[in-house]
Amino acid sequence: MPSVEELYRNYGILADATEQVGQHKDAYQVILDGVKGGTKEKRLAAQFIPKFFKHFPELADSAINAQLDLCEDEDVSIRRQAIKELPQFATGENLPRVADILTQLLQTDDSAEFNLVNNALLSIFKMDAKGTLGGLFSQILQGEDIVRERAIKFLSTKLKTLPDEVLTKEVEELILTESKKVLEDVTGEEFVLFMKILSGLKSLQTVSGRQQLVELVAEQADLEQTFNPSDPDCVDRLLQCTRQAVPLFSKNVHSTRFVTYFCEQVLPNLSSLTTPVEGLDIQLEVLKLLAEMSSFCGDMEKLETNLRKLFDKLLEYMPLPPEEAENGENAGNEEPKLQFSYVECLLYSFHQLGRKLPDFLTAKLNAEKLKDFKIRLQYFARGLQVYIRQLRLALQGKTGEALKTEENKIKVVALKITNNINVLIKDLFHIPPSYKSTVTLSWKPVQKVEIGQKRANEDTTSGSPPKKSPAGPKRDARQIYNPPSGKYSSNLGNFNYEQRGAFRGSRGGRGWGARGNRSRGRLY
Repeated sequence: MPSVEELYRNYGILADATEQVGQHKDAYQVILDGVKGGTKEKRLAAQFIPKFFKHFPELADSAINAQLDLCEDEDVSIRRQAIKELPQFATGENLPRVADILTQLLQTDDSAEFNLVNNALLSIFKMDAKGTLGGLFSQILQGEDIVRERAIKFLSTKLKTLPDEVLTKEVEELILTESKKVLEDVTGEEFVLFMKILSGLKSLQTVSGRQQLVELVAEQADLEQTFNPSDPDCVDRLLQCTRQAVPLFSKNVHSTRFVTYFCEQVLPNLSSLTTPVEGLDIQLEVLKLLAEMSSFCGDMEKLETNLRKLFDKLLEYMPLPPEEAENGENAGNEEPKLQFSYVECLLYSFHQLGRKLPDFLTAKLNAEKLKDFKIRLQYFARGLQVYIRQLRLALQGKTGEALKTEENKIKVVALKITNNINVLIKDLFHIPPSYKSTVTLSWKPVQKVEIGQKRANEDTTSGSPPKKSPAGPKRDARQIYNPPSGKYSSNLGNFNYEQRGAFRGSRGGRGWGARGNRSRGRLY
């Protein structure tokens, strides 16, 4: 093992050789052997090995392996120095290997080392994006779970920081191709991250690009399979995938396939849905997603059939007044509770799809059915008026900070819900029923349109989903509005729509496919 003096002497030989440095192979070998020495020798080797690496291609493997030994040293300062210098080895055919090594080093728990690895990866990304992606995706597909997780997070957070000259069209195509391979077997959390990665690519900002992403989500959602409402994983998977699809829909990228599936498979099983999430109103979550998608539904093959299923489900939440109920239903002193949140979603969805078949209520229903529906609408409208007056009175004169209290925030949302239902009911009371009014769904934030925003206001329908990240905007804790008890007492339901992170289980478990056993330990 060479001493510190020997290392400096051989460094001097190489430094003084200038153009003939490649002729001093023995001197470079001495420096490589420095990794077997003590702390001082290793620190020098960590600096000297990369400095002359390019001059000795025949010793490339030995040099890289020597540097890797230093990257795994017990001394943290030696590891950090060795990692910092790794990009100097990323030349030619060595670059994918260096990228693979750096990706594996992401598993470190030392924050300073982790930052060095991130910086090194970004550095070689700018040298050769394709080669770096090769190393990253190699580990995502075959590496340890911790490495896979951190490599995916690296892509989801760092790609957007790279300049356009690095993320060329060819590079983005490679990202899409490799991502499709990974998506064959992912957890829910990984799926969300990959949708974040892909939806941020410039080449997928076009209509055809968005359509590609919708197809990817549809494949993950397994829309060809029969829906199983009693399987929490099946339910969770569908909701997770649909949440990723919603921001992609527009007047040019239709939600027809998802809306059809919801109408045919999910609505008939709404009351049977199960979820692993404690306290989640799974039925309301489903209805909210359906409402958001209904604005962008294109031509539907079985429109009348699916509209009837939607209509029938709406009737379940639009009770008859007690005195007009058949067979004593709802008779007595107890009044039926009005589920305003559910009705807003169902009525909005029916209103959106009804535009495509405007004579549904008059030509497709018999006279008795239409009369029954109008009685229900009228009864519900009376209840609405009571609450709208109560809410307006409660909020009257309140501005600024007063409206920011949790109680008043809930009342503001409750007022939006009741006003929306009121507008839609008025439309349906027209003769013939009208579908012209537009409302903004109560849980949707007001969308600010910036100059030059490409996809802003693609559709004038005010129910359009705002452009937002797959992770979803920050939302307040879920709140339930309980109107005062009385003739029309009801629970307005959960107003804040949150997106969940991961599916139940993990890769190799339920619902997301099984990854095979992977080799363990050092792969480089």
